[in-house]
Amino acid sequence: MAATTTSAQQLGKFVASLAAKQSTPGGGAAAALGASIGSAAASMAAAYTQRKKDKESGAAEKAQALIDRLDFGKMLRVADDDAAAYADLQRSWKDTEMTAAEKQAIEARALAVPVLLVEVCHDYMLSIQAFLPDCNPNITSDAKVGIHQLAGAARAAYQTVLVNSPPKEEKERLKGLLLEIRKIEDSLLEMDS
Repeated sequence: MAATTTSAQQLGKFVASLAAKQSTPGGGAAAALGASIGSAAASMAAAYTQRKKDKESGAAEKAQALIDRLDFGKMLRVADDDAAAYADLQRSWKDTEMTAAEKQAIEARALAVPVLLVEVCHDYMLSIQAFLPDCNPNITSDAKVGIHQLAGAARAAYQTVLVNSPPKEEKERLKGLLLEIRKIEDSLLEMDS
């Protein structure tokens, strides 16, 4: 079966591939897809904050800045990066001729991909949270869906981080980001709308 990148697959095919007994796509790609969906949902909310009164109040400009910031295509590429990093990692387990330095570089890349995903999810969530007061009130629920999707993606990516044996300092730093993510989600649950 020819490999197809996540960014080029239809959702149904991706989900079927994820469910199959094969090494990729795996949890890292699932997390990245969740982040992409979250980014897209929040982008849609920003796209609907382009009414005349949004333009007059400055909300439309903030909405456009959010759209420009949330790169859901980047998250799909992270899914592809995760699959490539895992394929290299598997190769490193079997290649007896590979140097220790090469193996170390491959292991570092396998860790770097989910770390990046946690960081980007956190960053995007902060941007969406800052935008919420200016969001078209008829569609803030979609911006909040974006936050919740990104939060889930960050937690899922963290699980992939853990399997890659991060240094203690990195693990603690990422836990701090996850605690901030939890606070953002908790604040949404306390909001009236």
